[in-house]
Amino acid sequence: MYIPFIKHRKIFYLISAILVGLSVISIFVFGLKFGIDFTGGSLLTIEYKTQPPTVLEIRESLKGLDLGEVVVQPVGEKGIILRMKDISEKTHQEILGKLKKLGEVEEGSASFQSIGPVIGRELTKKTKIVVILALIAILLYIAFSFRRVSRPVKSYIYGLTSLIALGHDVLIPLGIFSILGKFLGVEITIPIITAFLTVFGYSINDSVVVFDRVRENLLRLREPTFDLTVEKSLNQTLTRSLNTSLTTLFVLFAIFFFGGETLKYFSLALILGIGFGTYSSLFLATPLLVSFLRFKERRYRE
Repeated sequence: MYIPFIKHRKIFYLISAILVGLSVISIFVFGLKFGIDFTGGSLLTIEYKTQPPTVLEIRESLKGLDLGEVVVQPVGEKGIILRMKDISEKTHQEILGKLKKLGEVEEGSASFQSIGPVIGRELTKKTKIVVILALIAILLYIAFSFRRVSRPVKSYIYGLTSLIALGHDVLIPLGIFSILGKFLGVEITIPIITAFLTVFGYSINDSVVVFDRVRENLLRLREPTFDLTVEKSLNQTLTRSLNTSLTTLFVLFAIFFFGGETLKYFSLALILGIGFGTYSSLFLATPLLVSFLRFKERRYRE
C-alpha cells in the first residue's frame, strides 16, 4: 500500500491545527487540575494491629468522600500513609471511621497534618529551565546529525519540525487532561508528568527514524524531486512505525484497563502521547520538510 502523504499534507495540517487549537482553548478555559504534589494538602498516617487492608480496599471505602486524588502508600508491614487535598476535621474523622472498619487500628497510631507541595516553586522553575535547555540541545543535535543533507532543506529544519511535532504531541494530551480535570476531577500528578517526559523522548525518536530514512534516500536514491524522496521514505518506514507503536499501545491499554486506579491516568497519558506522536512523525513532522522547501522557493521567486 502506497499512501500519498505529501499530496494530502494540508488535510493533516488542518486536523493537527484544529486539535491543537481546541487543546489550547481548553487549557486556558478549564486550566489544569494539579494534584497535591504541586499544591500541598493533608497527610494521614495510621497503623493496623494485623495485616492492613489493600490499597484497593482503602480506595473503595473512601469513594464517597470528596478527597481529590488520594495517594495511598504502605509503610512497613502494617502502616498506611494517605496523601490528599486539604480537608476539614469533620472529613478527617469520617476517614478514620472508614479506615477503622477495615481492620483493628493500633491505639494512638493515627496522625494527621497539613503538608506543603512536594514540588515547590524553585523546583518547578528549575524544571522549566531544564526542559528548555533539553529542547535546544535536541534542535542542535538533529541539526548536527543531518548536516550532510543540508540540501534542499537546511539541516536545522529537521530539528525545527521535530520540535513542532513534539509540541503537538504534548499539547493535545494536556488539553484532554484539562477536560478530564474539569468534568471528572482528574489531577495532574508526578506520574503523569513523568509520562509526558517519556512522550518527549518517544516523539523525537519516532521523528528521527523517519528523518534518517529521508537522509539515506537523499544520499542514495537521487529521486527527481524532494517531495518524492520524502514520500517514499514515509511509506518505507510506515510499517515499522505502526508496529512499534501498536506493540507499545497494546501493553499500555492492558495497564489502563487492568492495572488499577493508581496507574490508570499514567497509562492514559502515555497512550495519548504515543498515539499522537506516531501520527505527528508520519503526517506532520516529515511533510513539514516539504512545506518549508515550498515556502523557501516561493520567497526566492518573489
